[in-house]
Amino acid sequence: MADEEHDLEDVVVPLNPVHTSEPSPQKTPSPKKTPSPEKTPSPVQTPQSPTKSIPDSPPEIVITSENGDTSASYSKQVQGTRFTVTTEPTNQEDRTGDNGQFAKDDVALAENEDSPYINHMALYEDDIQNQGKVSQIINRISNYQAGIQPNPNEMEKGKGQKKANLGTALGVYLPCIQNILGVLLFVRMTWIVGMAGALESFFIVLICCCTTMLTSISMSAIATNGVVPAGGSYFMISRALGPEFGGAVGVLFYLGTSVASSMYIIGAIEILVLYMAPQISLFENPFHNYRIYGTCVLLLLCIVVFIGVSFVSKFATLSLVCVIISILCIYIGIFAASVDNSLQVCVLGDRLLTSESIRLNGTSMCTKNESGPIFQHYCKMDNNTPVCDDYFKNNEAKWVRGIPGLASGVFKENLHNRYTEAGDVIGSETPGDSSRGEIISDITTSFMILLAIYFPSVTGIMAGSNRSGDLADAQKSIPTGTILAISTTTFIYITGVFFFAACIEGHLLRDKYGESIDGGLTIGFLAWPNEWVIMVGSFLSTLGAGLQSLTGAPRLLQAIAKDNVIPFLNIFSATTKRGEPFRALILTAVISEIGILIASLDYVAPIITMFFLMCYGFVNMACALQTLLQTPNWRPRFRFYHWTLSLIGLSLCITLMFISSWYYALAAIALAFCIYKYIEYKGAEKEWGDGIRGLAMSAARYALLRLQEGPPHTKNWRPQLLVLMKIDENLEPKYPKMIRFAGQLKAGKGLTLVSSVLEGNYIERYADSQAAKLHLDKLIKDSGVKGFSDITVAPKITEGLCYLVQNSGLGGLKHNTVVMGWPYGWRHTDDTRSYKVFIDTIHNVSAGQMALLVLKGINQFPEANEKLRGTIDVWWIVHDGGLLMLLPFLLRQDKSWKNCKLRIFTVAQVEDNSIEMKKDLQTYLYQLRIQAEVNVIEMSGSDISAYTYERTLMMEQRTEMLQQMRVKKPEPQSIIDKAHNPGDVKIQLDSVPEETADSLNEPTSIQDRNQFTFTPRDKNFKPVSKNLLNLKPDNKNVRRMHTAVRLNECIVEKSHEAQLVILNLPAPPKTPAGEESYMEFLEVLTEGLDRVLMVRGSGREVITIYS
Repeated sequence: MADEEHDLEDVVVPLNPVHTSEPSPQKTPSPKKTPSPEKTPSPVQTPQSPTKSIPDSPPEIVITSENGDTSASYSKQVQGTRFTVTTEPTNQEDRTGDNGQFAKDDVALAENEDSPYINHMALYEDDIQNQGKVSQIINRISNYQAGIQPNPNEMEKGKGQKKANLGTALGVYLPCIQNILGVLLFVRMTWIVGMAGALESFFIVLICCCTTMLTSISMSAIATNGVVPAGGSYFMISRALGPEFGGAVGVLFYLGTSVASSMYIIGAIEILVLYMAPQISLFENPFHNYRIYGTCVLLLLCIVVFIGVSFVSKFATLSLVCVIISILCIYIGIFAASVDNSLQVCVLGDRLLTSESIRLNGTSMCTKNESGPIFQHYCKMDNNTPVCDDYFKNNEAKWVRGIPGLASGVFKENLHNRYTEAGDVIGSETPGDSSRGEIISDITTSFMILLAIYFPSVTGIMAGSNRSGDLADAQKSIPTGTILAISTTTFIYITGVFFFAACIEGHLLRDKYGESIDGGLTIGFLAWPNEWVIMVGSFLSTLGAGLQSLTGAPRLLQAIAKDNVIPFLNIFSATTKRGEPFRALILTAVISEIGILIASLDYVAPIITMFFLMCYGFVNMACALQTLLQTPNWRPRFRFYHWTLSLIGLSLCITLMFISSWYYALAAIALAFCIYKYIEYKGAEKEWGDGIRGLAMSAARYALLRLQEGPPHTKNWRPQLLVLMKIDENLEPKYPKMIRFAGQLKAGKGLTLVSSVLEGNYIERYADSQAAKLHLDKLIKDSGVKGFSDITVAPKITEGLCYLVQNSGLGGLKHNTVVMGWPYGWRHTDDTRSYKVFIDTIHNVSAGQMALLVLKGINQFPEANEKLRGTIDVWWIVHDGGLLMLLPFLLRQDKSWKNCKLRIFTVAQVEDNSIEMKKDLQTYLYQLRIQAEVNVIEMSGSDISAYTYERTLMMEQRTEMLQQMRVKKPEPQSIIDKAHNPGDVKIQLDSVPEETADSLNEPTSIQDRNQFTFTPRDKNFKPVSKNLLNLKPDNKNVRRMHTAVRLNECIVEKSHEAQLVILNLPAPPKTPAGEESYMEFLEVLTEGLDRVLMVRGSGREVITIYS
């Protein structure tokens, strides 16, 4: 690796810092600046004094030693040029101007420059001016508050509003508990256990709870993949899957929530009319009662929602308390139940009879006596001879304990299913007759039907994510609270299944409406101390759940309408002066009324099941796709997920949809498909081709056209690489590890183009280009990188590279990042092409607004099967759109870098508060979901050392020398002419423009001050001109060299053992005069580092804290 050797290896310890004879007082630190306890003075600077004397004659630098010795002499050998520095007594008067003040050139550079980036950041002043300081960037991001930005007209009104900052328990766990434990637990759970039996009921609960648990895992991954603003589930799904899927899922979720409100209202009316106050029944058909009273309750709830949301929030608390108390009372009643205090039900053989049918004159008679009501129902008189039904003759009527308790042994009888057809006696296959008092089944039951009815009992898992804007830490609270809530409710449901089967007699379990116990609520009679606790609690909790649905659904519709993804919904984006979505509330009420008119919970529940299963399926699909595609923005803080779990959850959702009701499933899918297509395009473009190839061509063209529609969103940005590969004399890649690095960075995803340039004529070098392309293809194949190669022949290397940067790729499938190597041999030749190709390419890439990665030490980068351990150190000097944060994350996805930990270093400037800056950076990384150690480095000392001054001087002397050599170097034609004409041949030379004193004093912008110069290095070099001895280094170059030296010291000190150092690439010079100087600055900046990746951003954000 001779071409990688540094030319600065022989540099010895720098000179002692320069002082004035009388040290000036120390600078007072900025009040914002907090010194780091780890900071020690650098050996090349003096913190005691902010000023230095820099005389006019560079070869003899006047230095006053720290001990006051004025006769000491220092001899230095730096880069092959020997400098002798003698300390002399300093005469302060000699350095003063006409007015007795120090001359500007004799005052410390920190004191005489107007730049706001004094000395230690001069090399990056262009970037800091354009991009802003890192401390300001991270401070703005860390102070971000999750929530939908209000419009300007509402900002004045909402100044006093603050986030609720709810924790996990109050913000997620308890709301999810309240929404999951709904009406079906109180009015249908016992019936499901009685029909399906304990065993199949357990599997019904298990399948449904597994579906929601897997969905919650996927949702947790999505919710923790960035800051979750207010907007909840719809926001997460739409931003994860795009506007087409997002709009379709949003509408389905809205419809499901709206219909759910009707289910809750029907449930509340059923509890009211059947169990709490049967005397208010208006019709013999209970469904007519549900329609009348349900409509009235719906109007009342809509008025409440429209008038005051604050009341809804308060009622939600009361509803939650009712749910908790009801659950506790049920569990107490389960263990308190016994044969002695159990109610009784009347059965005839295996048929359960209604309490009304066995009552005579207010007395219940469960006997077959001729005077009893049962005899009258089953027997008829024929010529005064009773003719009775055969079933009546062959079976006895008896009282049975309805709730005998856990020790009764009824669990074995309730273990298996007793599915019933509609019209049959419950629990049997015999047609029933309600006129005899037999309780008959109103619907056909099966495992699939009961599963569809039960599934809404486990919905409500997104109640926490819907409150994301009010959570103190949504990324922590949503996964923890949701999964704990599902675990808790799953435990309640599963234990409820077995406890109900073990406590309650099977006939009573199958009595859906409690007709055998005077129309009572079965679970109410089980609870302690009496049934009214459950009836009141379940009524209020169900009413509260309906109120919550009517509150959330209109806001969800308004959010969809505001996104403007479905144009015909735009009318629902309007709100009242108080911010209430009145129009959306009206539509929600209409949809809810349709559900109420259906009137039966058993028919409404499957509709809700379809909508929520579709929504949960899309959540799982979003997580699986993001994980499989490995998009750079996919960095969930929640780690306990896997794409297989998401696929299982998606499969369960689809399966449950079709086994529950295939026609409802098809209708829901058709609705989603229509919405998707409506959002995507107005009409589909058709392509007729030859079979699979035609389909592939159509798909490829469609994808390219879609990519060309516009630049990708920040969260979808990934580096699409153009690797500029150097070809050796054998037409083989000179640095093959560049392709391996590209493969490690891409992890097999996205676009990788590997290109090179051959200098010459295309006609003459066509064969060479094809041979070089074969070598590139072989290397790509051997490296396992999925990419394409290309060779360009051009008259000049620079022009060919410019063509590649401009034109590589096809349509929307183009590169956004260029990877190139470091020009190692530029110091060993006086040919300007050795570095001009490099700098010109930087300019071309910047002009194309692309990112640039420069690899130095490429031969030391790991092989494909090599695994590194240690750290990847990122030195974040200038904000570059987040590319420095994204690259190490992508690298750590590869097995070679997977075991490396990430460390972030940033530099605090004089006016920065380093403690606050570190805190802000930690918050920023937390929001980015990137785990890294944060370090803030203070470079408060702005004094420029003699070593820096000397190195700048040598750099400029070498630049001047090389310019003179190039000017005086005769052209080949002049040598030929001289051979034919022995006379003197005069060569007319153009003068080299130099900076004059006037030009230095002219006010210029930061960009115009980038006029760099360079330094000699050859030990045997002999001066060409006496002007070199009188050359004075430019102050701006001294400051830039100071930046490179000081940063290099910090980087080597902190990161000398790092496996990779990633840092910002400074802006290149705008004129050729400073190109050699720029290269020297980069050499100094990266001196002593094995593997370096220099990065220059494209000017756009490539990483985001949002999901």
